[in-house]
Amino acid sequence: MVENAGTTPLLVNAAGDTHIGGRAHNEDAILLRPDLDLYLVADGAGGHNAGHIASAIASTAAAHYYESTQTAAAEGPTFDEMGLSWSARRLASAFQQANREVRDIAEFSERCDGMGTTLVAAHYDLVNATLVVGHVGDSRCYRLRDGHLERLTQDHSLINDVLEIEPDIDPERARRLPRNVITNALGMEDRVRASVRTHEVVPGDRYLLCSDGLTDEVDDDQIKQALSLGSTPSEAARLLIDLALDGKARDNVAVIALAVRVAPGVGRLPKKPVPPRRRYVESADPVAQLIEESAPTEDLDSDSREIEISELDDLTDDGEPEVEIVMNDRAAQQQRRQRDDDTVITRNDD
Repeated sequence: MVENAGTTPLLVNAAGDTHIGGRAHNEDAILLRPDLDLYLVADGAGGHNAGHIASAIASTAAAHYYESTQTAAAEGPTFDEMGLSWSARRLASAFQQANREVRDIAEFSERCDGMGTTLVAAHYDLVNATLVVGHVGDSRCYRLRDGHLERLTQDHSLINDVLEIEPDIDPERARRLPRNVITNALGMEDRVRASVRTHEVVPGDRYLLCSDGLTDEVDDDQIKQALSLGSTPSEAARLLIDLALDGKARDNVAVIALAVRVAPGVGRLPKKPVPPRRRYVESADPVAQLIEESAPTEDLDSDSREIEISELDDLTDDGEPEVEIVMNDRAAQQQRRQRDDDTVITRNDD
């Protein structure tokens, strides 16, 4: 188990582990860097058995980015001129750096061609009692607070994308959608869209970062029980992996458990920082002009923004009809990569 050090009003204890599960090799990776207040889980995929390379590269790249920006972050303001959190922007930039490095290796190595990885990361700003969570793919972050378990991330999956665009989809059609298709991961495109959010941290909070190898076998009630019963993050992490193995885990399993407590001698916690009023860019600004010029025009075919779902005659191995997803013309050129757990990661190439 590791603990962050320093003069912050809050302390974080963390522990984690991975298990090969039912796979031939382990493509999951974890990173615990209490010196950077950075913790992450990555689940690699694709290439010629190169998923473990993608997850390792992403973890290392994110840590290196935080190392190189540590001084600037400590000396900089909490918010930028637009009222955006610098901690959140820093984590988003770390995701971009990790994505670039995964792409670079994949481009120059035939063995690594097509590799990618999910990533979920937590960065604590303990001076301001906040936590920044970022993710791509289906690796998750949970928070246990006052006996209530809440998932802080939403999977970047085909089923979620369809439900966002077509919330009134017929339940029967929704049931036929494949559950194992990821629509966002590091290595898919030149730039990645990471979902990043900032949360207030409260003493007694417990957090979990995990790959889908855990959540495929362990439900929310079991996660809540393990985080509650584990007296330390080390014990909670062990309980969670044991639960996955008891469920005959078919995939690699990766977990990081974290617990927040008040530092000794601290009598009062800092107030939650309030961002300044946002300064909006004038339309005459060339950046705003660029945004305006790149915005979709009215004569765009509205059908290009819709998802069409149609059943095919062919049946899958389990006897269920396949589902064809057509998003737009680019989808016709869609490439697929497959994770060792049969999860498909889709990619659109320009």
